[in-house]
Amino acid sequence: MAKPQASAEACPCGRAAWADCCGRYIGTGVPAPDAESLMRSRYSAFVRGHAEHLRATWHPDHCPADLTPDPAVRWLGLEVRGHRVTGPDAAEVEFVARSRIQGRGQRLHERSRFVRQDGRWLYVDGDILN
Repeated sequence: MAKPQASAEACPCGRAAWADCCGRYIGTGVPAPDAESLMRSRYSAFVRGHAEHLRATWHPDHCPADLTPDPAVRWLGLEVRGHRVTGPDAAEVEFVARSRIQGRGQRLHERSRFVRQDGRWLYVDGDILN
């Protein structure tokens, strides 16, 4: 389990301090107010190894059985390129997440789909973009 972070520490998603950003949602039960905030918290959960947050925010019809973090992946940064509401309870977020795996740089460019159910945003799936 990941240890708690100092409140002045920068959030992995790059938007603000941990306590004022993704730290408000990870492990607290507080739902993210929109799809972009949820996507940022999911990126931070990948960085910090919070598999329970990933499972809780993944639509149950699409969640993989194994969410064990890959210790070979080192997450390096996140760039949100767009957030678009696509319906009353649906949205998309386009992002680029950079990582390094065994010394080799990787780039994940995805347009993710989210739905809101019972007042909580959930990640459904996404399309990998070039």
